[in-house]
Amino acid sequence: MTPVVQDFLTTFDRLTDSERLDLASEIFKRTAYLDFPPLTDEELVLSAEEIFLQLDEEESAYES
Repeated sequence: MTPVVQDFLTTFDRLTDSERLDLASEIFKRTAYLDFPPLTDEELVLSAEEIFLQLDEEESAYES
């Protein structure tokens, strides 16, 4: 991740919920028609693993 992107994300984290929704909406509009390359099987597996680990973490926190 480049420093510019990291700064952008840090700024995003400081926004109010309403501002985050506005920004996310604008980003979705601007990226909807970009030609993204297809994800590899490895990328899909890593993404799924990340999601399942996060869900496990949330479930553990809920049960505590």
